[in-house]
Amino acid sequence: MDGAEVISLYEAVAEITDKMLAAARNQDWELLSDLEEDCSHYVSIIKQNETNEPLTDLGRERKIAIIKKILEDDKDIRELVTPALEKLSSMIKNTGTELKLAKAYGMTQRG
Repeated sequence: MDGAEVISLYEAVAEITDKMLAAARNQDWELLSDLEEDCSHYVSIIKQNETNEPLTDLGRERKIAIIKKILEDDKDIRELVTPALEKLSSMIKNTGTELKLAKAYGMTQRG
């Protein structure tokens, strides 16, 4: 894989992380999950195929700029997702506690 192909893969990852950030902002967790899978796919391709062929100065600068953008998007996504994950964790914990109490006191749910 030559330098241009490597840069193209990094650009694809950057486009996906941009869409992931938009999905996180819209709290579209299903889309975010789907995009995360796409991103992982491209990252695995990069890992398997990136060569030691040196990039031109311009190529190296472009790669660095893309990686910085990806990392910034990742940071922003984490800031948006963390509160939602904490809320979900709390809800799961509360549900688990409710189930334990119901079992301990012989209560059953009637629907």
